[in-house]
Amino acid sequence: MATPAHHRDTATDLGGAAEFERHRPMLLGLAYRFLGSMWDAEDVVQDACVRWLGTDRGEVRVPRAFLIRMVSRLALDQLRSARVAREAYTGPWLPEPAATDALGPMDTAELRDTVAFATVHLMERLTPPERAVFVLREAFELPYDEIADILGLSAAHCRQLFRRSGRHLAEGRERFRPAAEDHVRLFTRFLEAAQRGDLGGLTDLLSEDVVAWNDGGGRVRAALRPVIGRAKVLAFVTGLLKRYTVGATRLVDVNGAPALFTSLDDRSQLTSLDIRDGRVHGIYVVLNPDKLGHVPA
Repeated sequence: MATPAHHRDTATDLGGAAEFERHRPMLLGLAYRFLGSMWDAEDVVQDACVRWLGTDRGEVRVPRAFLIRMVSRLALDQLRSARVAREAYTGPWLPEPAATDALGPMDTAELRDTVAFATVHLMERLTPPERAVFVLREAFELPYDEIADILGLSAAHCRQLFRRSGRHLAEGRERFRPAAEDHVRLFTRFLEAAQRGDLGGLTDLLSEDVVAWNDGGGRVRAALRPVIGRAKVLAFVTGLLKRYTVGATRLVDVNGAPALFTSLDDRSQLTSLDIRDGRVHGIYVVLNPDKLGHVPA
């Protein structure tokens, strides 16, 4: 006896949903690299899920490639509109910290590097097409002809965009980052020196050209411009410690590296360090409560 049509449709939908869920972690990591926001990445991936379930999947030969194309195009559209909003943002805009285990596979150095907090922050320098090409080529190792098809560009243009993105990111980017235990060790030394007010210890840990960014988003008080240079960063860090009472602290795993989640009086913040050659080159402090929802509990 033939299976009723509505039963076939239900089975097809369930199979399509299972196929999408199999790829969801990878797609979230892809969208996050485009957008620097897990909230936006989740919206994009959910939109892709609805579209996928409405697609005639009998015509789809390679679901993974099809979904990467769909999510990339949706994320690129979202990035273009997000950039306008970020230009009006109060103070420095930093990415939204996201739990490492929510960002999909980390099987290669490129996948880990392109989700690092410092790299995602640097990618804000790129135009949306440059960022798209960089992510698809560097992290997902797609050939240029596939990237060209996704973006509606020529393969030669995509190669040019990739070279250009590499030049924009070359300064201030350490491709091979310290091992997790080395990162934790230096982070602990930094925290202990800061809490003791040990200026000598902090000086040894900071590079001469260290920069501190503080993202309050207009929601909480924060420096409205980057703090540049060792002397100014030292004064800024020690000034904060004098002004605020530090409560509970814990190390959390975000963006592929340890970060410090801290309670300060009536607010919380997350601090991430960009470590190169055994020194701190960048300090990223996210205070905007809207951006702390994906920090691990």
